[in-house]
Amino acid sequence: MSRRERLMEYYRSMLGSLGHRNWWPAKTPFEVCVGAILTQNTAWTGVEKAIANLEGAGALTPETLRGLPRPELEELIRPAGYFRLKAERLSGLLDYLERSCGFDLPELSRRDMGQVREELLGVRGVGPETADSILCYALGMPSFVVDAYTRRILSRHGLVPEDAHYDELRDYFMDVLDPDPALFNDFHAQLVRVGNRFCKTRKPLCEECPLGPFLS
Repeated sequence: MSRRERLMEYYRSMLGSLGHRNWWPAKTPFEVCVGAILTQNTAWTGVEKAIANLEGAGALTPETLRGLPRPELEELIRPAGYFRLKAERLSGLLDYLERSCGFDLPELSRRDMGQVREELLGVRGVGPETADSILCYALGMPSFVVDAYTRRILSRHGLVPEDAHYDELRDYFMDVLDPDPALFNDFHAQLVRVGNRFCKTRKPLCEECPLGPFLS
């Protein structure tokens, strides 16, 4: 069985068991960008609270977020943890978005994905997972997002080494799958759900997992 066939079997099994995940839960592409920073090293529940705070303050547009005094921004995003660091990183991302496209995300989405990814990785505090999340979920580009759940699932199934580099894991998908943003979006979201619900760090629930039958 080819790698593509294997991956699509995994995807169909997760989709059939769990349904479409409809991820990322945001009202605008800009909110996705903000969430991609806030979700670093924290649980999604904290991100939801921080996003709700920003929305309540009317600060979920680039211009209003840019105009917030730093202490007020830090307090609003406190539930997401590391609030001072993340306020600084949000500021850096805002600088990039203004400089690169004047906050016109649809315009940015029409550019070359490789170039935009390289630019995002040049923003302080934006690593590969954050960059790919923005590319895929905010800009609708075919960039596969890799996270700890992806690594855990693939390594437990013997598909990649445990110490595989981020780009090696990303290429594992992108080298063989059609460059379909909707597929990449839902495939990654399915892996997150499986990793969170079944493929736990300790005491994985393999017998209940939709990917359990694929274990060798």
